[in-house]
Amino acid sequence: MLYDERLTAPRTWWLIAALSGVALGLILFPLGFVPLLGGLVAGAALGAIAVSAYGSARIRVLADSLVAGDARVPVSALGEAHVLDEEEARAWRTHRADPRAYMLLRGYVPTALRVEVTDPADPTPYLYLSTRRPRALADALEATRR
Repeated sequence: MLYDERLTAPRTWWLIAALSGVALGLILFPLGFVPLLGGLVAGAALGAIAVSAYGSARIRVLADSLVAGDARVPVSALGEAHVLDEEEARAWRTHRADPRAYMLLRGYVPTALRVEVTDPADPTPYLYLSTRRPRALADALEATRR
């Protein structure tokens, strides 16, 4: 494996998950102490599951393929990789975005990598990958082509 990154959710999101448990517990407080505890536990657990599921996206570069979220693309089908700073990444996920593109988008990650898809049988024009280390990801993709 040449590159491995997990796009984890920010710590503040975990606080929000805990607060959702407190909110559900307070909603159920008029029903008694046991429903309050049940709501506290259930709300916090559901919030934690949601944050964990959304924050569990991985990007990996293997010897012959790029694995990004649910997508697995052979490196031979990929073209040039473009490192996007915060401003360019915002443009490519808003007004410059192509609806046919595969986007592993995480709003809490400001930088990204845009990789062109060169396979003529694939209608996807490019992959937009939110990443905290776009240069390292581009270098790993380049290393697999050699």
